[in-house]
Amino acid sequence: MKPGLSTFDIAGRAMTSQLVRMNAIASNLANAGSIAGSEQSAYRALRPVFATQYDGAAATVNVQSMARTGTPERKLDPHHPLADATGHVWQAAVDPNQEMVEMVETARAYANNVEVLSTARGLALDTLRIGK
Repeated sequence: MKPGLSTFDIAGRAMTSQLVRMNAIASNLANAGSIAGSEQSAYRALRPVFATQYDGAAATVNVQSMARTGTPERKLDPHHPLADATGHVWQAAVDPNQEMVEMVETARAYANNVEVLSTARGLALDTLRIGK
């Protein structure tokens, strides 16, 4: 019989998932406001797609894929060097305010998992001390 995931495994995987999420947010913020010459080449926000993984009685998450979201905004700017034949450019499909909210939420989730690891470690050490 295969042993289930430990608390350390579950929290570690959750932290890894939040780190992927934070990196996507950083990439989105770095590209907010960027301009492209076509809709196809305009930056679209990255979003990790998570999948639940069950292992016996425990469940955790894995990053299944990365998805591009949003529709770039078309703006008239005939003097821009990337403007197309009609004088339009395409602005990245990133809402900086939404990204900041995502960043705060992600940081809190990561911190919660750090607390889980810290508590589990403390309990394990206390259990070992009982045996002395």
